[in-house]
Amino acid sequence: MFALLHLERGTVKEHFYIIAYTHRNLSVQDIGVLHIPEENQGERLSPVKSSLNMDEFMFLSTCNRVEYSFCTSQNVSESFLRDLFSRLYPELSDEQIALFAENADIHRGLSAVEHLLSVASSIDSMIVGEREIITQVRNAFDLCKKNGLTGDFIRILLRHTIETAKRVYTETTIATKPVSVVSLAYHKLRDLNISLDARFLIIGAGVTNTNMSKFLKKHGFKKFVVFNRTLAKAEQLAKDLDGRAMPLSALENYTEGFDVIIACTGSDAHIITPEVYSSLLAGETNRKVVIDIALPQDLHPSILDQHPVTHISVEILQKISNENLKVRSKEIIHVEEIIHEALIEFRRIEKNRAVEVAMREVPEKVKEIKSNALNQVFKHDIESMDPQSKETLEKVMDYMEKKYISMPMIMAKEILLKNN
Repeated sequence: MFALLHLERGTVKEHFYIIAYTHRNLSVQDIGVLHIPEENQGERLSPVKSSLNMDEFMFLSTCNRVEYSFCTSQNVSESFLRDLFSRLYPELSDEQIALFAENADIHRGLSAVEHLLSVASSIDSMIVGEREIITQVRNAFDLCKKNGLTGDFIRILLRHTIETAKRVYTETTIATKPVSVVSLAYHKLRDLNISLDARFLIIGAGVTNTNMSKFLKKHGFKKFVVFNRTLAKAEQLAKDLDGRAMPLSALENYTEGFDVIIACTGSDAHIITPEVYSSLLAGETNRKVVIDIALPQDLHPSILDQHPVTHISVEILQKISNENLKVRSKEIIHVEEIIHEALIEFRRIEKNRAVEVAMREVPEKVKEIKSNALNQVFKHDIESMDPQSKETLEKVMDYMEKKYISMPMIMAKEILLKNN
């Protein structure tokens, strides 16, 4: 992108890094190995942040992307990455760790800021114009903040990133007729002319399946059974669909048959094993439809060799998205212009913040000088003053205090802008 050619790198935090894995540098199956369930992120990420001397740490995981954003003064080399993955994923083999360390897409400083802006603005997505990514980025930050992993720099950067992404979606047509993974999957299903009486098994009640279910209900499908590890979530989604809810543990004993399975869980293992699938068929032999948009996949690959299945996976959707990219590519240059402006603005924001941080002690110092003047240096002179004079003096001192606190900050920022 042209933006970096015209900007200085000096003021952007040079020890801010983003390590990215997308469909561009790894298969979606390999990316799925790096997924960490939300409920486990705190206990998995916190020790790594501490042991690798990271000041801040943010983890982003979507159906086709895993990224690690962090601040560290260490040299982020291949050796560093091997250490990172061996600590974060102790179950990985040496071969897998080498794969991730050698294929990392590393961004640093201003380049990392630009990358995050591009991700949230959807031009780095598998599907350009997919607005869902802005919510995923925001939720990733909120979770890492809740877990005590992020700090001042990532907080400011994320706020600016979200504002920039909103501007992109407002001022360009990059998201006109958006084609997310969910809508792509639904359009693929619709092309199969599935009967409105089809029996659906919804496995997983997260955001992806919830959004998919909205499409299904809106277009007239009505027979749903929802399975989820947390029964309360299954019950909520089932209620919205006028369907039934069951715990995920009941899946292997379900024998009422089905026509379509929609699976998207956060499980590290295949939820639908050959044994479970055979049980779900309940003796039926006709072709079934399985939409599996989980990473790693919920459907065991061997099932496709053993049974007649129309399988809609992330890989299939990726091929469709390539066509979408051609249609929407004309808008990318407009988005890049907005990102270029956002990079310049972020440099200003970061410099202003640096001034604020550097001058945090000014208010306390001014208060200390005021207190010393009133209570020590001029104590006896003040004691001899009449009440009205004391009140006037207090007003003058308060006025001076406010000005001495605000003026250095204003002057520092003006000098900064002038030098820019």
